[in-house]
Amino acid sequence: MSKVKVAIVQHKAVHLDLQATIDKTIALIDEAADQGAQVTVFGETWLTGYPIWLDYCPDVALWNNPRAKAAFTRMVKNSVAIPGDETRLLGEKAKEKGVVLCMGVNERIASGPGNGTLYNSFIIIDASGEIVNHRRKLMPTYTERLLYGHGDGCDLNAVDTRFGRISGLICWEHWMPLARQALHESGEQIHVAVWPSVHEAHQIASRSYAFEGRCFVLAAGQMFQVKDIPDELWVPQHLSDDPDKWLLNGGSCVIGPDGMYIVEPVFGQETIMTAEIDLDACIGERMNLDVTGHYSRPDILKLTVNRDRK
Repeated sequence: MSKVKVAIVQHKAVHLDLQATIDKTIALIDEAADQGAQVTVFGETWLTGYPIWLDYCPDVALWNNPRAKAAFTRMVKNSVAIPGDETRLLGEKAKEKGVVLCMGVNERIASGPGNGTLYNSFIIIDASGEIVNHRRKLMPTYTERLLYGHGDGCDLNAVDTRFGRISGLICWEHWMPLARQALHESGEQIHVAVWPSVHEAHQIASRSYAFEGRCFVLAAGQMFQVKDIPDELWVPQHLSDDPDKWLLNGGSCVIGPDGMYIVEPVFGQETIMTAEIDLDACIGERMNLDVTGHYSRPDILKLTVNRDRK
């Protein structure tokens, strides 16, 4: 099978409400499956929302602020263990619908070493219902370092699924050249690029990745409005006066292995976008550029990856 129907879910998570987000996720998986989706993608930290409030609420920057601590407490309590009850439910839904799910997650370590640590994580659940890839963002970006631990090289690779060989990177990992090369060398056909929103710089990175890797890129952006900022935090007046303002406005798109759009970016709209892609196109595009094959020089340049789980 070379042709695959893919879907990107560009919706708002129910921010910091795990049960409500799981319920919404199940409904959206059903909706995408009804449209024929075989691979369905959700954005960065979909469970349970990207903490964009780090960049907008001044109390977060104040040392020892009780409001910031209260928001963080709710975030931790609404994060998920991997594996855990929530990923089991998602696995059951993936198996029921016969789809591959790719999703960003706020992951919490519940016990043992690192107890309580949060990770900005990414999982791939195959159509069998099994988690086949579970990786953690290598380097939390800027304000994210207030919340998340450093990831590792475990699962920094593409995996075989029922509908192709799939990989994923999280946000600014797309500007880590060696992380990109590690995935290119693992033979990806579909690359999932999860972002808070896919603004212009992120569009450039996503298109460049597709061209460099000769793979399809599903770039997924999140949606978030001022009114979604946690109640625990103080919202500056210039934002509170406009509660419907988008702080994250999507920009999701589908890009071919030649770096050109198959589905143009969509901004400011909750939607499920779908496209049929032909994985054989990855082969043809490697005729003139193959960064892991005839256009590489392994006799000169070599990459070593530590894949141990921390």
